[in-house]
Amino acid sequence: MSEQQVQKMAPGGVSMLEPEVVRQVRGLREQGWGVKRIARELGIARNTVRRYVRGGLAAEVQTRPHRRRLSGETLREAEQLFDGAAEGNAVVVKKLLEERGITVSERTCQQYLQERRRLQRAAEVATVRFETAPGHQMQVDFGQKLVCIAGELVRIHLLVAVLSFSRRIFVRAFLRERQDDWREGIAAAFRHFGGVTRVVLGDNPKALVRDHDRTTGNVVFHPSYLQFCRDWDVEPRACAPYRARTKGKTESGVKYVKRNGLAGRGFPSFAGLQEHLYGWMQEADQRIHGTTHERPTDRFEREERAALRPLPARPLPARERRLVRKVAHDALVDVDTVRYSVPCRLVRKRVEVLIAEDEVRIFQGAELVATHRRSSEPFARVVLPAHYEGLWRPQASVEPAAAQATSPLEELGRSLSEYAAIVEGES
Repeated sequence: MSEQQVQKMAPGGVSMLEPEVVRQVRGLREQGWGVKRIARELGIARNTVRRYVRGGLAAEVQTRPHRRRLSGETLREAEQLFDGAAEGNAVVVKKLLEERGITVSERTCQQYLQERRRLQRAAEVATVRFETAPGHQMQVDFGQKLVCIAGELVRIHLLVAVLSFSRRIFVRAFLRERQDDWREGIAAAFRHFGGVTRVVLGDNPKALVRDHDRTTGNVVFHPSYLQFCRDWDVEPRACAPYRARTKGKTESGVKYVKRNGLAGRGFPSFAGLQEHLYGWMQEADQRIHGTTHERPTDRFEREERAALRPLPARPLPARERRLVRKVAHDALVDVDTVRYSVPCRLVRKRVEVLIAEDEVRIFQGAELVATHRRSSEPFARVVLPAHYEGLWRPQASVEPAAAQATSPLEELGRSLSEYAAIVEGES
């Protein structure tokens, strides 16, 4: 006798033994037969035998209750909770239903709400491609990549700007991702394209956005960034939080720069990296774009160049970043991995550093103590030899015989003139 012959389906979809087989199981058990022997004799599973010989089974046939179904008003209530207070969590829906006197299993909630969950997730990731008019929008974003510069791995921050209509691309490398880097990069992109769009769409970086209310969509930008946008007469916008696809053109642009523009290339200097990126931009604008099936330069020259607003006729006010630094023992202050010298008398004192686009000025109080050309080379040292005057005593004129005497440093193989030459060579 096979198990298929001795079992039938209960109304709830659960298999059970025929009454005659149940009586045989119990009769053999009363005769002292073991579970394995009964199972082998009747051709049924051992666990099935155990269920029917276990104490507490008064009936000859095992009957299981039907599973609780969600239907009608209960299902609508569960769906409302799923969309509302439960925030898409079926386990929370079960608990909220129990609080209202409705008992249902967790698995039942998950099964009945599975399709609603799928639709909800599909709506979250679905994106409608939005094509903007020529000259209307530029999308900007930052990406990071480790790049080998002068034999050392350096984390480079890449600002990528894309004209939404023509897909022309601009990229510039920075050592940081601060607010002045955003402003410098956006301004450089406008100059590169030869005009200004009406809207700049970015993400929600802390350097630009103070707050973004997901419910109302209100965005609070930093005042200095707002002033920068007023200077350029451009409207700032930020994509919805966790919805980076709304600026997908620059999202894909960042990947394109990292994978195609840089890949695993190394560069002798930061300036060499910038030069490479400038040449690569020209090549990227000549490719056939996968979405428009045109070269970005063709779309730009045909429709977008004339739609861009002209660059400001007057120089815009320079906006500087101010930092406070403590002068190190070697009379240097650190700014974005680059070290600049100050007069040695200021060692261990605090100074204020004003960083412009091309210049770094250092003040102690109201006194300007140092001016340097801003360097982009990571870990560079920008030194003025005059800042170290006074560290070496002037050599007095001596008699020829006395001049032959060696100083303690010369006995060790070094002279003061060699140290002076080292400092001058670093400038």
